[in-house]
Amino acid sequence: MVIRTGTANLASIVAGLKRAGAIPKITDSKPEIESARLVILPGVGSFGATVEVLKRSGIFETMQKRLQKNLPTMAVCVGLQLLCNESEESPGVGGLGIVPVSVGRFKKGVRIPQFGWNKVEPANEGGILKSGYAYFANSYRITETTADWKPAYAFHGERFVAAMENGAMLACQFHPELSGKWGLELIMNWIKTGLE
Repeated sequence: MVIRTGTANLASIVAGLKRAGAIPKITDSKPEIESARLVILPGVGSFGATVEVLKRSGIFETMQKRLQKNLPTMAVCVGLQLLCNESEESPGVGGLGIVPVSVGRFKKGVRIPQFGWNKVEPANEGGILKSGYAYFANSYRITETTADWKPAYAFHGERFVAAMENGAMLACQFHPELSGKWGLELIMNWIKTGLE
């Protein structure tokens, strides 16, 4: 299931999932999200606008419960940021609070948004995330995560969290569906892990 956030480029996510052999369905139905084996939380646009859409559709709390249960979920771009407590992009707007850190803007003097390819390096081997190049489009990032999440890092003026995984939960600051063969393999590995 791909969540209809109202701000995301769903076409690229759906196309990427089809290339990975999946049969994606777009939804904003709470029952469908609750019962789905695999869920993707995409995000393009602003943190605050996406939170507003999720709350208006009533699926904000549904996603919180799903993530708290560690159910197979992939969060993409702003989707990763939504897992956090808050974002400098939208002061006063609370995120899902699954990862108790704050999202900040890249430091001054760094070209933003970061558009293009960047190397992703996992901090530890043995998970879904492998070393490779991914396509990014972001002005905001997190620089740390918590011990229950295995991070992978990239560098754009500073080291930041490019992705993080926790069992079958995967959050990517980059767009795996736009990241060539490496991104396709990542999606396929996430699907395989989520279905085990």
